[in-house]
Amino acid sequence: MLAETGAAPVEVLRAESVDLVRGGRYLLREVDLTVRAGEHWTLLGPNGAGKSTLLGLLGAVTHPTRGTVRVLGRQLGKVDVRTLRADIGHVNPRHPLLSPLTVRQVVLTGATSTIDLVPRWTPSAEQERDADELIDLLGIDGIRAARWPELSQGERGRALIARALMPRPRLLLLDEPTTGLDVAAREQLLTGLDELRAEHPDLASVLVTHHLEEIPASSTHALLLREGEVVAAGDIEEVLTTDRVSACFDHPIRVARLDGRFVARAQPGRSLTDRRSRPADL
Repeated sequence: MLAETGAAPVEVLRAESVDLVRGGRYLLREVDLTVRAGEHWTLLGPNGAGKSTLLGLLGAVTHPTRGTVRVLGRQLGKVDVRTLRADIGHVNPRHPLLSPLTVRQVVLTGATSTIDLVPRWTPSAEQERDADELIDLLGIDGIRAARWPELSQGERGRALIARALMPRPRLLLLDEPTTGLDVAAREQLLTGLDELRAEHPDLASVLVTHHLEEIPASSTHALLLREGEVVAAGDIEEVLTTDRVSACFDHPIRVARLDGRFVARAQPGRSLTDRRSRPADL
């Protein structure tokens, strides 16, 4: 539709010169990021790089110490974040649910933005239809009546993505969604994300990971983060190169792409110092 009208994609997120300081220590420093409708970003970096911290800013969970963050056209510090969060789908694999809800009930809690079902609340026919359609889309229709304690981590992950999509958000944030999954469950979840993105072409998403193998094939952009600072950001093919990933992780890593998915391998016998002395391998 955008291509037909010639209109530029709508800006969904913008972070400009963002610092986040806690206890005198920079968790983020001079971070810039712009995400537009239909773009699917991956935040990649070593443990402690600030990926989840940045995701918290983008999800209106925290505020910057300095700089500006605009989410869905509204600036943090000048908007009621409770209203803003209703338009953001946030997937947390550590979802703190204690009740034995069914998969369908878990997905329906996305309509009320609550962890548990709201007492005396009855979903509308449209909400029930949306929940069933999302369950089908994420490939968990066979377990819609299964209860939360009985689910595998992979089944929970897909249920939480369906839940996050219930309010029909323009932005989907995923914080290490493949945490704790075996290979089969990981591949099912990543395939589900690819299908979801194809089904909702205007949806923007930001996914946090520190493993290249966990990046969905449908991802379009990437940001490399190290010690709270941006190493590189932009088109995923230009950012996730051998030299840039090696610099981000401070280790010689060879990056390749196979069937749309990234793979990473250590380069035996070569130090990062050796790589830096050679011509760029981009």
